Amino acid sequence: MPIQTDIAGKWNYVSAENFDEYMKEVGIGWAVRTIANKTKPTLEFTVSGDDWTMNSNSTFKNYTLKWTIGKQFDEKTADGRDVSNLFTIENDRLVQIETGKNGGKDSRIERYIENGKLYIVCTSSNVKCTRIYAKA
Repeated sequence: MPIQTDIAGKWNYVSAENFDEYMKEVGIGWAVRTIANKTKPTLEFTVSGDDWTMNSNSTFKNYTLKWTIGKQFDEKTADGRDVSNLFTIENDRLVQIETGKNGGKDSRIERYIENGKLYIVCTSSNVKCTRIYAKA
């Protein structure tokens, strides 16, 4: 099934690898990193054609991101960075290109389903982080 169908619904946090190093690389301060490393967010995706919504809920912060595939937009991330985003679908992966503003770092974030799990791979410069979620 396509990513649009497979990703829809709720996902529970399972694990993260190299998350703190990735957050350091994109310029997130110690206090926010410390909290973010301890949270286990639940993600919920809804898809209607090219219009997508992702809700991230945790004990620390709830955050909603809405986008249209192929349309660039500006955003203040949940951790406070100013970025420009562009979402596309490549090889059945949801790809987010996050371009840092005001001297901020760029990131490529790929989301894909493998063996029933949601993988989120975040890369900035040569620092790579993988977060894994299981369907709720």
